[in-house]
Amino acid sequence: MKHLISILALTLLINVSTTFAQQKSLFDGKSLVGWHADVPAKDKDPKTPDAFIIRNGMLVSLGEPRGHLITDAVYQDYRLEVEYRFAGKPGNCGVLVHASTPRALYGMFPKSLEVQMQHKDAGDFWCIEEDITVPDMEARRGPKETWGVNANKARRIKNLTDDSEKPLGEWNTMVIECYKNSVKVWVNGVLVNSGTNCTVDKGQIALQAEGSEVEFKKLLLKPIKKLSK
Repeated sequence: MKHLISILALTLLINVSTTFAQQKSLFDGKSLVGWHADVPAKDKDPKTPDAFIIRNGMLVSLGEPRGHLITDAVYQDYRLEVEYRFAGKPGNCGVLVHASTPRALYGMFPKSLEVQMQHKDAGDFWCIEEDITVPDMEARRGPKETWGVNANKARRIKNLTDDSEKPLGEWNTMVIECYKNSVKVWVNGVLVNSGTNCTVDKGQIALQAEGSEVEFKKLLLKPIKKLSK
């Protein structure tokens, strides 16, 4: 019996160690290794200031010039934990999942599904040349005939609650779970959006510079294991 207990304990320890070994921080606290920036303004003027910097051990989106910070790697089936706060005046920003073709919309936004971080709208979905389905679509997206994934179509899918964010200056935790063709979003432990039938199931991850300064102190990715049949 003692031998059996020892084997079970060892098995549990191996499983726990494996789980933690799979976690990956997308930000090392001191550099942008593993990321590349796409800031259209730099095409015309290479001296354009950087939109993304490291400051006091945090990754900071300065908001201007506008663009995206994009992972070099492609990810599939994962949970992404993001700790963020607006550094000054609250405004707009977002995490893009399943990103692919750069500048696919308005010569700026990569093809992707955006998880909105805009103050008081955290958890909205924005469809950027990709699509997703949620319950109560017409109530949350508008009349069906207006839906679309580009130009002036109804690309916004409203979240389930706008009161999950913490007061300004405090850190928020956003968890985004992407598994197969579903995407779920929690803000500070509250499920704020959940969709299925996403038109894409893998891609790069991107952070926006979209007008407001945002600090990030955690970008932790944990793969979700597929169950073997």
